[in-house]
Amino acid sequence: MKVAILAGGFGTRLSEETDIRPKPMVEIGGKPILWHIMKHYSSYGFNEFVVLLGYKGYTIKEYFANYYLHQSDITIDTKAGKLTVHSNDSEDWKITLVETGPETMTGGRVKRAEKYLAGETFMLTYGDGVSDVNVKKLVEFHQTQKKILTLTAIQPEGRFGVLDIGAENKVQRFLEKPRGDGSWINGGFFVCDPKIFGYLRDGDKTIFERTPMETLASEGQLTAYQHEGFWKCMDTLRDKQELNQMWASGKAPWMMR
Repeated sequence: MKVAILAGGFGTRLSEETDIRPKPMVEIGGKPILWHIMKHYSSYGFNEFVVLLGYKGYTIKEYFANYYLHQSDITIDTKAGKLTVHSNDSEDWKITLVETGPETMTGGRVKRAEKYLAGETFMLTYGDGVSDVNVKKLVEFHQTQKKILTLTAIQPEGRFGVLDIGAENKVQRFLEKPRGDGSWINGGFFVCDPKIFGYLRDGDKTIFERTPMETLASEGQLTAYQHEGFWKCMDTLRDKQELNQMWASGKAPWMMR
């Protein structure tokens, strides 16, 4: 089963990094967050990727075009113009990089990649979020539901820590970033039946999360896989710093080592 990854947005809320590279190429622990997402899927045996490019997509192309060199010991004979690769620790991935336009919306990007994805069920996710979701169980859930689209529903952590206030207004303890108010939101990590392309009708202007998903919901064709584990989107510089701290601790919950 192929995995499509949305990697074309501008990442304006992370402009400190995205002025020079696309958001999926911002590094966590010395590797692009896109690589982390791919490693997560790969750990479950899903090794074929379709990356939907847009803003500064050439950066992603150049990264993967030279990826095996970055992972290898090499000898370069400058006079003979010869390069010898002594070892290659690259992952066994097949990656299709699709130009979908810098201004194209999420649904339009998926539609532009139809020829690489049509005819079979595929997975889809965003290029800026990591999770410990069990994607094999997610796929199994989708298969049992027999609907056109499954999304992974998550409960995001609260933005602020909260106070536990007891009698006489005494603060008893601090609770760090508890989960939200019990509501669930779209966390990406979709599984899509090929019929999804029939709902992407407005060309490049199609926003996947709007009319297509709303229509599917009204038709009873959208189901939610509730994930209560780790999930985090790298939306701001602070998010990037937190993810790097998790990685440096050796306990990054999204990575199967």
